[in-house]
Amino acid sequence: MLRISKMTDYAIMVMVELNASRGELLTAQVLAERSRLELPTVSKVLKMLVKTNLVDSYRGASGGYRLERSAEDISVAEIIAAIEGPIAMTECSVEEGLCAQEDVCGLRGNWQRISIAVATAMEGVSLAEMAQPVKPGARPLHITTLNA
Repeated sequence: MLRISKMTDYAIMVMVELNASRGELLTAQVLAERSRLELPTVSKVLKMLVKTNLVDSYRGASGGYRLERSAEDISVAEIIAAIEGPIAMTECSVEEGLCAQEDVCGLRGNWQRISIAVATAMEGVSLAEMAQPVKPGARPLHITTLNA
């Protein structure tokens, strides 16, 4: 089963809360309370999101966090990449030389196709869409490969 990590799931939850604030600065403590997550976890997530320019950080007594861009302009793929690194199904689909079987295995190109299809599908879903409940009867995302 393919899964994102809990940390990535938490990052999306925190980003949804920041979106709901409509530009108001929120402290890590407030974000932890609203998302029902532990403060150290939220702080760790925020640090990664600030580092990748998805969230702005403001210091001081009235400081806090807010989205750097509108939720419509932030893709789920960006959030996942901020926490997990490049979206890829296998290590070899990201970079050469990471697999001992590379010289005898011909699957790398196909894994790259699959990785690109998954990343493209995730790039097509915005944070704004993630913040909305799924409508009854909503169709699942359609993932196509480059050769489809």
